[in-house]
Amino acid sequence: MGKGIKMKKNSKVLLFMFFFMLFNTVVNERIFAMEENAFSFTFESIEGQAMPLEQFKGKALLVVNTASLCGFTPQYEGLQSLWNDYKDKGLVIIGVPSNNFGKQEPEGEEKIKEFCETKFGIDFPMTTKEDVKGENAHPFYKWANNQSGKNPKWNFYKYLISPDGSYSGIYSSMTKPKSGKMIKAIEKILP
Repeated sequence: MGKGIKMKKNSKVLLFMFFFMLFNTVVNERIFAMEENAFSFTFESIEGQAMPLEQFKGKALLVVNTASLCGFTPQYEGLQSLWNDYKDKGLVIIGVPSNNFGKQEPEGEEKIKEFCETKFGIDFPMTTKEDVKGENAHPFYKWANNQSGKNPKWNFYKYLISPDGSYSGIYSSMTKPKSGKMIKAIEKILP
């Protein structure tokens, strides 16, 4: 009998230690995530150069996962118009091509760049093709998804980042770049 009580006690101690370590790990990950901000991350530009987001400190960022063969692809036009209207007021738009949804961005960077420039006149910064969800997501998206509590559900999800690098909001594919909702959110955080 004494041996059985001792085993129960040891099991409780082990169980307590397990949950304590699990809790400690979760808390440490949260603290680490809180210490990071959007300017902690670097993308690779569509031209193949490093694109550290810290170069945009003090500006608002709108980071959008894009695709060339999507029903929302015409939003490129609205994004370019938004860029033209607000780039001199402190907004940076970053297009992040992704093939995560419906395989709607199958081409490589050179063809994506050519498509965006010739079809929509895009001249805001674009990155290389990246995963935006799941375990292979770019570190920025892991951070942003953690901050928002959501993963993008489709192409043309928009993450708005404040000039201090903190998460400001997420907007679905249904939110058009030049919608009143989007303009109001951007103007609220412009430097």
